[in-house]
This record gives sequence, C-alpha cells and structure tokens, in this order.
Amino acid sequence: MSAIEPKASPLIVEDPALLQQVLLPYKPHCRYLLRAHLEHEGVLPPETRSRAVRAAAVGTFSIPESCYIADTGHFNAVEFNICYNQLAYYLLATCASRQLEPLASWSIEEYRRRQLSDFLIVQFSSSFRRQMKSAHFTGRVEISKVMSRGKSMFLKTYCRFEDGHGGMSEGEPLIAITGESDAPPAASLGA
Repeated sequence: MSAIEPKASPLIVEDPALLQQVLLPYKPHCRYLLRAHLEHEGVLPPETRSRAVRAAAVGTFSIPESCYIADTGHFNAVEFNICYNQLAYYLLATCASRQLEPLASWSIEEYRRRQLSDFLIVQFSSSFRRQMKSAHFTGRVEISKVMSRGKSMFLKTYCRFEDGHGGMSEGEPLIAITGESDAPPAASLGA
C-alpha cells in the first residue's frame, strides 16, 4: 500500500495591515488600492500557467478623483502606472514578509528600506483595449520571470486592469531591483 501524499494548502494571503504600510509613501488622495491578496505558485488559476506565473497579486481599486488632472471620466496612462506600482509593491512586500520567492531571503524591514530607492521600472508598456471607468475596478500583477545581472534582480511582470463592464487595459513592465541582490543565479536579461 502506498502512502498518499498530502496536498499542499493553497497559499492565498490577504494582509490589510501590510497593504496600509505599502501605501504609506503615497499621499492619502493617491491611495487607489483598497484591498489586495497574494496568490503564490501552487494556487494560481490554470489560465496563468501558460505564462509561467510564479506569483501574483489581485486588487480592488477606486479612483474617486484624479490626483493630477480634471476628471476625464476614464482610466488613463498615469493612473495605470500608479495602480501598477501599488499592486506590484504589495505583491513584493507580501513575498518578503512571508519569505516567498522571489524575495524569500529578504525581511520585511529590508523591503521597507529598499521600496522607494531600489525598485525601478526599466521598461513599461501598456495597452488600453477598451475604455475603462476608474470609479471601481480590479487589477492583477503577475511575476512571470526572475533574472539577475550583476547585483540587480529583474522581474518580468504582466498586469491587467478591468472595470467589470468590458473596459480593460494591460501591460508588461520590467522591474529592476538594484543594489545587493539576493537573487539566485538566473538567465541574463537578454534570455
């Protein structure tokens, strides 16, 4: 008789206190991310497996008023970037606080110390497939590849925002985490 291997528990993490800490650098009227949770490798939905997703964060957003322009009535490129940043920061902070890849060797204190100074978007593209309303929408940021070059770690990401009424935008930002990298050796950036 063979032993039955226990199934791994799904790892879905919602941490409202951590979310509030992640959003502290933002001015109060620019904190668009209301709720978020982390999904890590073993619990990702089947449709993400073809993209080799390692970790993802899903969030609920609201932009009652733009922080920089009169109301346009729709989600725009600046707001896309701010929302991406907030959800990506939550994703990485949760990985650090739970000691999960790609920041398994980090503490949450190291994450906080490096959040603003060492996380850079080095490549950013976004597409607006259908006009989105910004009053209430959801977003998803996925890490699909982790690479290292010298002392920097690079994260290939995919993001998508939807308003539930057919509005949708997506992008593929590349993040660099500069400085002393705790990343394991990986493919070069060109791979």
